[in-house]
Amino acid sequence: MAMELPKNRFKQSLLAAQTQLGLWCSLSSAYAAEAVAGAGFDWLLLDTEHSPGGVETTLAQLQAVAAYAVSPIVRPAANDAVLIKKYLDIGAQTLLVPFVQSSHEAQAAVAAMRYAPAGIRGVAGITRATRFGRVQNYFTRAHEELCLLVQVETGAALEQLEAIAAVDGVDGVFIGPNDLAASLGHAGNMLHPEVVAAVEHAVLRLKALGKPVGIYTTPAFARRCIALGASFAAIGGDLALLAQGADALAAAPA
Repeated sequence: MAMELPKNRFKQSLLAAQTQLGLWCSLSSAYAAEAVAGAGFDWLLLDTEHSPGGVETTLAQLQAVAAYAVSPIVRPAANDAVLIKKYLDIGAQTLLVPFVQSSHEAQAAVAAMRYAPAGIRGVAGITRATRFGRVQNYFTRAHEELCLLVQVETGAALEQLEAIAAVDGVDGVFIGPNDLAASLGHAGNMLHPEVVAAVEHAVLRLKALGKPVGIYTTPAFARRCIALGASFAAIGGDLALLAQGADALAAAPA
């Protein structure tokens, strides 16, 4: 039975400059992902860089959230063509590639997302991405609904921001404030004034280029970044909600 290429709601909203709020998911659990999928967020980040998660746990998470009106974004552990290929084959349509330091590294991520002759993605016909061979013209049209976000998270990368953002095939740039804070000498303090200033300047630079920009930060600073021009922001994480909620409950009077 022939099927159409699935639409990427996140990419469509990104292109329309609509504000999208998200939640970081580090629990590597399909059950936990489904529990938050119906909360009302526009997107969920399924993290495999700073979590125990991998391809198989991410597959289960993608399956669990598929029934909900929320867009899953997958963060591979590295800017690695093999990892990117695997996540695309299991049906991820939006990837957040971490630690992109230059236009060359951004170009490598783009190449990993695309089939030859435009890129180096390996070809497999019977995958979840192709609805197991049922999507018509998948190999010539897949790029239309794939979305690449690159993560800029060091002072050195900020110096290359315009060059990174200008790479054809980069759909958005994500500012990583925790690693940026460490890079600027303020590890563990992403709200240090120097870090805040660097993030705000980066948002304004990307807005001037017309390139969508996102961030993971506190709700208050997310609102500030959105006011400056950011279009997608994560305002919390499942692991933090669990740990902090447990702390609050345990500290509450009986």
